[in-house]
Amino acid sequence: MNIGTEILHQEDVLVLEESTDLRNLVVYNDDVNTFDHVIETLIKVCGHTAEQAEQCTLLIHYKGQCTVKVGSYEELAGMCTALHDKDLSADVQ
Repeated sequence: MNIGTEILHQEDVLVLEESTDLRNLVVYNDDVNTFDHVIETLIKVCGHTAEQAEQCTLLIHYKGQCTVKVGSYEELAGMCTALHDKDLSADVQ
């Protein structure tokens, strides 16, 4: 029985370690980009549905920023670069 408990504990630790490495991809408001441009970019770059992209765009506009994606740094770094290439202000935190 002790061996089974040890295996379960090791699995819990592995899951915890993986989940603590999650980062946020944050997009910031600006006075340049249109709502349509931001929505289209979030759909293309982040794989959002139209509704998700529209909701994020409204949050960006009214709150000044929005976490548009959560994942590992490796997953988000390329998306952040693609957002920059589309003239959006974004950061991986």
